[in-house]
Amino acid sequence: MYSFLGGLVILILGYIIYGGIVNYIFGPDDRETPCVKHPDGVDFVPISAGRAFLIQLLNIAGLGPIFGALTGAIWGPQVYLWIVFGTIFAGAVHDYLVGMLSIRNDGASVSEITGKYLGGFMLQVMRLFSVVLLVMVGVVFMVGPAGLLALMITQGTSGAVGATGGAPAMFMGYSAADWTKILTVVILVYYFLATLLPIDKVIGKIYPVFGLCLIFMAIGIGGVTVYNHVQGTKPMIELWEGLYNMHPKADAMPIWPLMFITVACGAISGFHATQSPMMARCLTSERQGRFVFYGAMVAEGIIALIWASAGIAFYNGTDGGFSTAGLLAVGGGNSTSVYQISVGLLGPIGSILALLGVVACPITSGDTAFRSARLTLADWFKIDQKGFFPRIALSLPLLAIGYLISFQDYGIVWRYFSWSNQTLAMIALWAGAVYLSRNVGAGKGFIAAIPAAFMSAVSITYFCIANECYPAVIRGIMSVSGWNIPELYRSIPRNVSYGIGIGFAVLFFLIYWVKVYSPASKEA
Repeated sequence: MYSFLGGLVILILGYIIYGGIVNYIFGPDDRETPCVKHPDGVDFVPISAGRAFLIQLLNIAGLGPIFGALTGAIWGPQVYLWIVFGTIFAGAVHDYLVGMLSIRNDGASVSEITGKYLGGFMLQVMRLFSVVLLVMVGVVFMVGPAGLLALMITQGTSGAVGATGGAPAMFMGYSAADWTKILTVVILVYYFLATLLPIDKVIGKIYPVFGLCLIFMAIGIGGVTVYNHVQGTKPMIELWEGLYNMHPKADAMPIWPLMFITVACGAISGFHATQSPMMARCLTSERQGRFVFYGAMVAEGIIALIWASAGIAFYNGTDGGFSTAGLLAVGGGNSTSVYQISVGLLGPIGSILALLGVVACPITSGDTAFRSARLTLADWFKIDQKGFFPRIALSLPLLAIGYLISFQDYGIVWRYFSWSNQTLAMIALWAGAVYLSRNVGAGKGFIAAIPAAFMSAVSITYFCIANECYPAVIRGIMSVSGWNIPELYRSIPRNVSYGIGIGFAVLFFLIYWVKVYSPASKEA
């Protein structure tokens, strides 16, 4: 309990102190923002700071701070450290810089921002990379909430999810799998409207309702978790009691880099770099940036901390010892575990509101994922989005592709999303570091360069280790070419992967140093 409460306090102080430092370094001023210069009634729409904060929070708080935090909690309470310090020094800095740079570049998408500060090659890479990531996010955030709603419909609030034996629960003659397919289509229709219509017509209208559900969910789950700990019914594991790899499969599941990739949106997320420009097009003053961008990320860190703590306590071993085996057995973060925790902690009535808050997170990120993909393509091909038909021309293909991908295995899509998500965050941070060093002052870029180097090591190491990354590339080469690549080269030993990840992080930092601090760079 003390670790959890301490984490909450540090997150709040992080916003006040370090958020103030980052804001001071960047130096927001009174220049005209994009929506003030050229409002278009569609994407460039003036919105108050309070509404912008709420929309930003709901945009970024998808399944990551819930599913990802629960899965990350399998490694034990050291996940608190990554959530808290990752949020303050990496995730919130990342979101703030991208949002503020978008304001100063006329509401540009993250791909255009990256290209401006990292060069033409990275511009093309990020254009393609960000669109693919956004479509995957949209898919993940269609299937996830559809599955959870299907459980609510077929299981009611009995908490019987996961029971063995007997016929599957039905409602109106349809099973949970059937309802998942039906609800996926319903959510897809909503996504189409949210992608197509002006931002203040759908998103701006319903987000306050979703926001209330989200706030209730966080307060309810966190409050009851602490209460149960005090009562001794479901004890939480303190940081000092589980400061080791508690994963039941620890030998095969090292904390570095797997936990840092798994807990993405709750600490740092490249997906947020695609969302911040949407609110950058709607803020009426640069001085609102700290509250909207840095503040929303801290709020998401609080959500992640609550769910990680709740998962550890709810599935903690009941034999007097500390264990995360129960959390692993239920599959970590997924519709089933979220359903069980909500019903188990809040009962039938409270769980309905809590689950609606959980459902609100992915839906309100999925809709803006497809919207961001449309805007990224529009920036890429210079297509004016004020007209109705140009928006349809971009929206329909994106949603159709997303629907087709939704039939693929959910777990595989999530794993590819996780790695590409953190890689995009790494690139966005490097762009922010270059901007600060060149435009604000020597040494100022370190607030972004240090977390960028850290995420470079995480991302490259994971690429070497994860079965769906380097080994999958080798298998693909063998399948296409017919080459019989020796077994020795089909995977990379873990210790070697660590060295490669750290080596690339050092290399990227040296490249950054040379580009920013070389005489030629200073003359430019």
